[in-house]
Amino acid sequence: MAFDPDIQHRRSVRLREYDYRNSGAYFVTICTFQRECLFGEVAGEGVRLHEIGTIVHEEWLKTAEMRPNVELDAYVIMPNHFHALIILHEDVGADCIRPIPGTTANTPVGAHCVRPPSVSTQINKVHDNRAHGRKAHSGAPLRRQPGSIGSIVAGFKSATTSRINAFRGNPGCPVWQRNYHEHIVRNEADLTNIRQYISDNPLKWSLDENNPANAGRQP
Repeated sequence: MAFDPDIQHRRSVRLREYDYRNSGAYFVTICTFQRECLFGEVAGEGVRLHEIGTIVHEEWLKTAEMRPNVELDAYVIMPNHFHALIILHEDVGADCIRPIPGTTANTPVGAHCVRPPSVSTQINKVHDNRAHGRKAHSGAPLRRQPGSIGSIVAGFKSATTSRINAFRGNPGCPVWQRNYHEHIVRNEADLTNIRQYISDNPLKWSLDENNPANAGRQP
């Protein structure tokens, strides 16, 4: 089944017995608290980031810098939400992927689409993990575990929240919604569809359900 954003990015499809530390490709979506547009504004085919959006951009790059087994694939910072593909490796020495050169806080920043050469291998490992029923190592499968996708997202949210609240002098103010949405990438076709969805996000902002201009509209 092809990636369907209308179904798969609105709710978590987290598998209760799946170990989210397994190597593979994962698509995550994180929304701001009450869908507030904090990060920037859509400008043409990209998003022009405000200071707060720049903080999100910088902290996302640190996600890979601090974790040698993490690669950053395509991602986009929208005015009030964030989409990203994350690649987890078993090998601690895996190279981290950096965004396309030439994008700064003063230019439109859209999707940073890159293609790590080892993604196919990682997707196959996720498929094998699911097929062979590899489970979380904890008696409580949904508990956040070090090195898992949940732990990575939580660290990113915590770091951005701390810096953003320090910047605006408002400690304790929520920045992100409590949860996040994730999707395990199943195959190359799934990966391609998600990359295209991320790339097209700024172009489709006028139709996005997260756009405040669309609040209250019938689907």
